[in-house]
Amino acid sequence: MKPLELEENLKKYTRIAECPVRNVISRFSGKWSMLILSVLAENESTRFNAIGKAIPDISPKVLTDTLKNLESDGFITRKLYAEIPPRVEYSLTDLGRSLMPVLGELISWAIANFDKIGRR
Repeated sequence: MKPLELEENLKKYTRIAECPVRNVISRFSGKWSMLILSVLAENESTRFNAIGKAIPDISPKVLTDTLKNLESDGFITRKLYAEIPPRVEYSLTDLGRSLMPVLGELISWAIANFDKIGRR
């Protein structure tokens, strides 16, 4: 690639408001979001406590906040059942399901390369 082409190609990352890398990937790239999406992908629908048990090191507050963010971004849906006590289940939306093959590749790569990457 010529220097001018490279410079033009890199400009797409400097347009902060229009940068898909910043504005889309940041919505699901946190460690909790990816783990939650993975748990939901393994089940048709999942209750809050089941997600918490699958990811034992996440606090209830962080789990709640992350679920709200994923819901507001359109990756998951929340269904409240009118029961006593109330039952809430989370599941992937079509958008969330469309993301899972990409995340699945990343997860596979992480598993294959876990021992090769320095740990803190």
